[in-house]
This record gives sequence, C-alpha cells and structure tokens, in this order.
Amino acid sequence: MIKDFILPDIGEGVVECELVEWLVEEGDLVVEDQPIADVMTDKALVQIPAPHAGVISKLYYSKGEIAKVHQPLYAVEISNEGETQSTQVDAVEVQTEAPEVVQETASVSSTIEEFLLPDIGEGIVECELVEWLVDEGDLVVEDQPIADVMTDKALVQIPAIKNGKIAKLHYRKGQLAKVHEPLFAIEVFAEKTTVSSVASTQASPSVNIDTSTDAQVDKALASHITQGKALASPAVRRMARSLDVNLADVKGSGKNGRVYKEDIEKFLSGSNVASVSNETNGAMGNLPVVTTEAVVMGDKVEPIRGVKAVMAKMMTESVSTIPHFTYCEEFDLTDLVALRESMKQKYSTEERKLTLMPFFMKAMSLAIKEFPIMNSSPNESCSELTYHRDHNIGMAVDSKVGLLVPNVKQVQDKSILDIASEITRLTQSARSGRVAPADLKQGTISISNIGALGGTVATPIINKPEVAIVALGKLQVLPRFNEQGEVEARKIMQVSWSGDHRIIDGGTIARFCNLWKHYLEQPQEMLVAMH
Repeated sequence: MIKDFILPDIGEGVVECELVEWLVEEGDLVVEDQPIADVMTDKALVQIPAPHAGVISKLYYSKGEIAKVHQPLYAVEISNEGETQSTQVDAVEVQTEAPEVVQETASVSSTIEEFLLPDIGEGIVECELVEWLVDEGDLVVEDQPIADVMTDKALVQIPAIKNGKIAKLHYRKGQLAKVHEPLFAIEVFAEKTTVSSVASTQASPSVNIDTSTDAQVDKALASHITQGKALASPAVRRMARSLDVNLADVKGSGKNGRVYKEDIEKFLSGSNVASVSNETNGAMGNLPVVTTEAVVMGDKVEPIRGVKAVMAKMMTESVSTIPHFTYCEEFDLTDLVALRESMKQKYSTEERKLTLMPFFMKAMSLAIKEFPIMNSSPNESCSELTYHRDHNIGMAVDSKVGLLVPNVKQVQDKSILDIASEITRLTQSARSGRVAPADLKQGTISISNIGALGGTVATPIINKPEVAIVALGKLQVLPRFNEQGEVEARKIMQVSWSGDHRIIDGGTIARFCNLWKHYLEQPQEMLVAMH
C-alpha cells in the first residue's frame, strides 16, 4: 500500500518551508522514526522523521524547493498486514527441508521517561549546558555520555541510565539547567516476542530474524551508507553547508560512519577524506581532493562562563580583600633530580608518574609541621584563624576549561609514591576538565607549577581562604660556585611565594621556605624526617 506523508504543522504560523536536504533516496528502506529530510522554516532547521516503516517510493520536492504544510512531502510503500517476511527489514535465510517454519515476530512498546539532572556537587543548584553529545532521535545505550555540563568548579559528563531513544533535549547549548529538573526525555523500549507457525506446501524457509529496534535502525542506516548518503545531525549538516563541504567526502568517525563536527574540522585540515569504493566511484574514476580556503572571521565575542567565570570572581575577590606580599628564593635541586632519575624507571607506571611534584609536596608537608600557620585559613572578617589538621596541598592545572586547583588530601599521612599516584590521577582528570568536585574542595595551601610552561618567576594569587601559594619556575642548568670556589653546572629553580600579610609576616615565610628548601636540596634529610 502506497501512502503519502503529509507535511505536518512545524511551527506556529509556518505554512511553508525550504527542502534543505533529503536524508533518503527513492527506493530506500526506512524504519519508523528514521530521519527523512531536513527542512528550514523562517525560524529553525527541522528534521522530519518517518512515522511508518516502508520503502520510499516518491520524493515530491527537489533540494531547495519550497514545501507546503499539509501537502504531500513524500510517498512510502507500507507493507500490508499479512504480507510475507520478504517485505520486512530483517534478513531471511531459505532452506528446503522442513514443511513448516516457526516465525518469531516482535511487538515493541515504549514509554517516555524524563531524566532528572542529579546532584552533581555540594551546594550546586544549576549548571551550564556546555555540549549535547547526542541529538533528538538518537539511539543510546546505558552509560553512554549524553551531555557535558559545567558547574562553578568542573566539567561533568552526564551518562544515560537506560537504553532507548532520545525523545527531547530540554535545554539549548549555553542555557542553565536546574538540578532535580528534567534534562532530557528518553523513549525506553520494551519488546515482546510471539511465536506463530506458518504452513508451507513447498520449500520451507528457516527464518532468522533480528527484531530489535537497534538492529532495524542499524541496517537502515547501513543501507544509506552503501548508497553514498552521509549520516549526520542537522547541526553538522548546517556546519557543512556553511563551509561548502560535501558530507559524502568526509569520513565519519561515529557509528555507521556518522559524521561529527570534529570530522569536518579534520577534513578541512586535509587529514580526513572519505574512502570511496570502486562500486560507488563507478565510471567517475578517482575523486579529486577537495581544498577549502580558510574562512576569515571577524571579532568574536563570547560570554565568560563556567570555570573561567569562577576564576575571574575568585581572583578579583582575593586581590581586593587580601594584602599580598611576595617572597622569592632559589633552590639547587641537583641532588633531588638525581634521586628522582634513579627511582623513575623502577617506580613509574601508567597509573603513577614519578615527577618532582610528589617530593615538593612531601617536603612542604614536613615543613608545615614546624610552621602550622602556613596551613591555616582566616574567617571572612579575619577575626579567627583555623589551623587545619590535614595538609591538603593543591596544584594549579591548566585544563581545557580553565584553571583548576585540585588537591591531594592528607599529604602528611601519605608516602611519596602514594602522593605520586594521586597527582597522576588528579592531573589526568583536571586536564580533561572532568575532575570530581570533591577533589577541588578543602585545599589548605597551593603550588602553581608555572615552570612547566617556561616561566621562571611569578606573583601567584592566593587561593582564598588559604594564606599562601608558591609558584615553581622552570628547572634550569646554570653555573654556580661550589664550596671550593669552582664553577659547576647545577640544576636551579626559582620559587615565588605570595602570602596573606594579615596572617603571615616576612620572617615566617622566609623561615618556612628555608626549611622546605633544606628538605629539597638535601633529600636524605627529607627521608630521615619522614616517619
């Protein structure tokens, strides 16, 4: 039975739209809810799904033409009830022995469930929707990443808790999502299988049917790829059109060759070109390499949000309420570097990188035992001072979402190797922007390793309510006089302290830094002090 699909109302007051892209061709086999076309109204790009499974028999408009609301958009041949298995999506294997076949058919029911944004950090009531990792209509599996959201401390990835199909995304990129309110809706499928007996007077087909919704969609999508149709979301198609890129030329990295924005960017850089089979190429021969001229952009204005916004607020508050003073010193780390080199090969693993930072943290913790005021914090009015038992030493990390300062908890109770494992974990998490909120809280003193980027001296801003922070300069090989007055090549590092002058005076920070320096310049003394 051939049935016309009537273009429905797609927006208040919208009576026509432009046919931007057919996502199928005449003769294609489609399944229910499969995207058929992208159409553009005067307000938005809309994707039209199939309400029925069947074979596309007629496309009534060409690309760029104006389609009328309430008029036929395309025609689809729908299987009549009782028709044989040959009209279904799934493959049939035919054998010639048994007089009867047991045929399995599946009826799929579904329910729409709302996914409520869970608690993603103490005191957090809302977060910014940074990026949807799926589109409406996408099939997803349990634990598949659905969205990246940004709290005031970290980037958090939200996973799916069930298999199903994304029915609705409730927020747009950049909007603020509320905790305990719906983030997206998911259509969850429940499948029931019935068994019926089909009589045959001749050859008996042995039917092997995959009735899962995922399998049906996968096969239909694979059919599009075979026919040279690129699989991509409306946003990706819009990006391709704006850059004059033919999606068929782009190699998709997603399932069934789905093209993502990153694939287009790689294509434009010349590192991602779709391979074309001989069958598809046909008489055209080798396709030419597509080159695209660089797009010249004007000034770009973007809001300051997420971690960057929090950093701006905290740093402004810190310098406006805390009287900073700076103290600098030079460390000779020649012996420490040699010790670390002798240990590195034996004790470094994938989960633990033995850098110099664990030694810096452990030596600092030992010095804090003699100068506990360096591990304190005042209240807002600076009328009380809390001396913290735990040495939770933070380290500033230059992440892709901005400056993050995760901290290693209870350094005073950890070995150097334990500290190294924690630093490795926190660094990997922070650089990806996915550090856990708990790892960012309760820091008591901080280290900024500016030297990793090449600097020697800095004036770091105190991570309020802490009272001190130190910046490590880059390690340099410089000439220095030894005790005999001879010039030697030594491994030298400049360190720069910023202190809260309401709490710490210059003498205190100098004596503290000298003890820290003693442990680092003579690592055997640090090992003796550890117990």
